[in-house]
Amino acid sequence: MQFIRNARTALADRRAARHAHRKLSEELAAFRTAAERTELDLMIGRHSAEETREIQSILSRQDAERRYQQALHI
Repeated sequence: MQFIRNARTALADRRAARHAHRKLSEELAAFRTAAERTELDLMIGRHSAEETREIQSILSRQDAERRYQQALHI
């Protein structure tokens, strides 16, 4: 019975983490212009690499997706 309870808790935690990651990705996607990204980079720069690792990862992925989409339309 404890195993099932632990499994349910683990699944609920993963679901919550995915939801939080998705929400953060959506919020970061709103920073599109050069000025907005500069402002965001300045805010991120006030924190350590460890603290901003997830944000930097999301931003890198979003930048790569934008570059790919732009390359398709050229």
